[in-house]
This record gives sequence, C-alpha cells and structure tokens, in this order.
Amino acid sequence: MANEKSIRKIEKPQVVAPDAGLMQLADKIVAVIEQGKNQLAVSINQTIKTTYWNVGRHIVEFEQQGNARAKYGANLLSSLAKILRVRVGRGYSRPNLNNMRKFYLMYPIFQTSDKFTDALICQTSDKLTWSHICELITIDDPLEREFYERECVEECWPVDTLHRQKESGLFMRLAQSKDKEGVLQLARKGQQIQTAEDVVKDTYTLEFLGIDDKKRYKESELEQKLIDNMQKFLLELGKGFTFVGRQYALTINNVHYHIDLVFYHRILRCFVLIDLKKGAVKHTDIGQMNMYMGYFAKEENVEGDNPPIGIIMSHYKDELMVEYATYGMDSNLFVSKYELYLPNKDELRSVIRSIME
Repeated sequence: MANEKSIRKIEKPQVVAPDAGLMQLADKIVAVIEQGKNQLAVSINQTIKTTYWNVGRHIVEFEQQGNARAKYGANLLSSLAKILRVRVGRGYSRPNLNNMRKFYLMYPIFQTSDKFTDALICQTSDKLTWSHICELITIDDPLEREFYERECVEECWPVDTLHRQKESGLFMRLAQSKDKEGVLQLARKGQQIQTAEDVVKDTYTLEFLGIDDKKRYKESELEQKLIDNMQKFLLELGKGFTFVGRQYALTINNVHYHIDLVFYHRILRCFVLIDLKKGAVKHTDIGQMNMYMGYFAKEENVEGDNPPIGIIMSHYKDELMVEYATYGMDSNLFVSKYELYLPNKDELRSVIRSIME
C-alpha cells in the first residue's frame, strides 16, 4: 500500500491580499516614516552647520585675544587639530578647522535670526549642506558667492553641480553682458528666465567633452560627444531645457535638411534649434538657421508655443560679419561661441570689476 503521506497532495498556502483599509493604514505609516527620515536629515544637516559655525567662532575669538595669533601664528590650527584628534576623533583636521573658521568669517549672521529673510535664506537653508558651504567659502567675491547660494537653493543643485558651475565661471559669464544694475540683480535674485536673451550665453564652455582644442575633429564627432554627455550639456545650456532630438529632419520643396540638435524650453514654451559649426560661422549658416526657425514657427509649433529660438554654436565668431548678416532678422537668432576648455576666471573677474566700477 502506498504511503498515504507520499501521495498526499501538497497544498500551497493561499496568499490573501490585504484589504483596502489595511493598505491605507500601511500608506499612512510609510508616509510618517519618510517624513521622519526627512526631518531627521534636515535636523542633522542644520546641527552640523551650527556646530561648525560655532567652532569657527571660538577660533576667531581666540585669535582676537591680544597676542594669541602672535604666540601660535600659522601653527594655531595645526596644534589645535592634534589636540582635537585625541579628544573627539577624526574630522577636525587643520583644513577642516580652516573651513569652519572661514565659514564663521563669511557668514557672521548665520544664527542671528530665526526668520528666513532674503538676507538669510541661502545661508540657513537646509538645502545647503556642509559640503555646499565648503565650496561656497572658496569664493571671495560676495556678489558671486550670493549668486551660487541662490542657485543652489532654488535649483536644488547637488555639490558636484555647484563645483562645475563655479569652475566654469557661470556667474561671470552671465554677468559680463549686463550693466551694473543687471549684475547686482543677477547676484541677488539668481538667473531669471523671461526672454530669449536670458536663455542664450555669449560663450558655452564644453570642457567636459574632453576634446583637445588643438587637434582636428569633425562636427559629427562634436555632436556625438554632446549626445554622450547630454546631462552635462543640459547643465551648461541652463535651466528649462529638455532634449527633443538630433539630426532633426525637415523637407522643403523636396530638399532635405537636418538640424543638429533640437530642444524645447519649458519656461519660455518654445523650441530651441542648435546648429554646430567647427570653424567660423558664415552668412549662409545664418540664413539657413533663419529658414529653420521659419519652418518650425509655421509647421512644428502648436497652440501655446512661442516663436522658436535659433542658436548657431561656432568655435570662432566674427562679430562684425554676424552684425551685418543678422541685420533685420529675427531677434531670436543668436550666434554664440563655444570653448573646449575652462575660461580664464581672472580675465572674467576683471571684466565684471570694470562693469561694477
């Protein structure tokens, strides 16, 4: 006789789906947990900044006591770091202590108000971590630093984005085409997007492509590099850009054309057409871009879309030729330069200094 246990049908456990009420309870608990995690992260971030600010305050106050600086001189932070390493562990090295000292000196009103006024919002915002602060305190110019603070808070920049934009001289590149009042407005309110002129830069920095400026390369290679580094390219283009496509095809009277790159700007609600030129831009390039813009305005725009913006990115730009070639044309057509290396920030600063003076 067969063993009854061996032939007994193995019953699978039934999975009972939780009812709607239980799922709603779980959703509420998950929401509470996530909120608690976020509040904890904010609290930790603010506590870290407050602690480091106070460390910096004590160092500066000690330095200001009569002959303290003369007695310890340049060795003060080194000597202090050795003591703290024994007392509280790692994290208080000489470079870190120096950052805390600079933090206090550059943000002396960090704790003087509980209100998030314009003067304090960037300094006390929980969107700025200690890592953000360490990047910001390397900027000596208060206007430049205020611009990056504002952009970090409003655009939720991670630290690597702040570092790249700072190294590429974003503030100075945007400011060099403005007057004194415009520079002050840029620093205090950040980059405001209202017109096509607010979107287009005079010079685009494409150092992230890794192309040697002295070596030969094709326009197709430049385009492919931009596609491969689209995230960084969008960052360089600025806020509001979304990618639509490359080699965008259009046909006029049985003649086929291709636009190198097409974007849509969600703030200005318009297409942005970009053509890449390895060499100097020619008057025929300008005429062709004007035709592309006319095509998009007539054939691609839908209700609610504004007239397109056209940008010719060229490695070289003849200002006088561009002025003549664009005479009487659409004001939304721009010719900009691109550089394959980071700009000389000292030269940019001298331009901004002359504007402010």
